[in-house]
Amino acid sequence: MTASDTSPLDAATYVSLTTFRRDGTPVASPVWTVQHDGGWACTTGSDSGKVKRLRHTDRIEVAPCDARGRVADDAPRFTGTGRIVSEEAEYRAIRAAVLRKYWVLGRLLAVWGAIGKRFGSSAGEGAVAWTIDDTA
Repeated sequence: MTASDTSPLDAATYVSLTTFRRDGTPVASPVWTVQHDGGWACTTGSDSGKVKRLRHTDRIEVAPCDARGRVADDAPRFTGTGRIVSEEAEYRAIRAAVLRKYWVLGRLLAVWGAIGKRFGSSAGEGAVAWTIDDTA
């Protein structure tokens, strides 16, 4: 596999997105991912740990994983550059792509979020996007 062969990310249902704390400690999270603007993106809470960690370093690592975030030993791993999506239109495009790709579960999650908002949850909506720089 070459550095530009990112087909495992495109085919994966879940991707382990690793962001880094200020002290360099990696924190991995399984996410649903979609292709976006020459890279990939996922939706997340605007005050999630991923977003907080990306505020101080844009370094990320990604790998295909299962729903619990377990990455197989032989799975390809990629390094890249992440960013917080701040434009509402871009967020809406990512959210729509996630809902298209993860049809049933995506809609269930959207309903769950709407219920949370109805009953006072202050969690905001957000997204993270990234590009791949190389294989890890």
